[in-house]
Amino acid sequence: MKVYILIGLVVLLQACWPTNVGFKDGSVPPEWEYFFVDVLENNAPNAPISYSPKLTEELKDAIQNRLGVKLAPNANSEAQFTVTGKITDYAVSPVAILDNNTAAKNRLTISTAFEVFIEETKEKEEEVITFTSVRFVDYDSNQDLGTIQEDLFIEINDQIIQDVLNKLTANW
Repeated sequence: MKVYILIGLVVLLQACWPTNVGFKDGSVPPEWEYFFVDVLENNAPNAPISYSPKLTEELKDAIQNRLGVKLAPNANSEAQFTVTGKITDYAVSPVAILDNNTAAKNRLTISTAFEVFIEETKEKEEEVITFTSVRFVDYDSNQDLGTIQEDLFIEINDQIIQDVLNKLTANW
């Protein structure tokens, strides 16, 4: 009798066991195998020169790792979608003003604009998605921006990249 219960339990668990386990953030159309990300333009006069290529590489890594789409060698190859964009603003402004007109905190704000060109398929014509992402992080005004800038970039870049991934996976 115990054997029948054990066999029944194994069959029941096997039927409920997931057939596919993955670590993707969202879903993209199954025909999306390849993508291309053009180096983001740096149109923000105050942004460090190294910021644009850094954000571009982090965006490429996130799309590959979280969406499971492969990087195409160039835009003219087999990319199903291409991401282009630019950094439009990089600003530091005071927030949390104290009684003596000094700021207790400063805010680093980075604005970006993106265009995603989705290749024409049998079901749809070529589509272009245009959107912006404005993200910020606050830090103590007694800290030197140059010494904490990389940490602030990590936080802001994560938010910008999540905005891009959300747009790519929306409506699919």
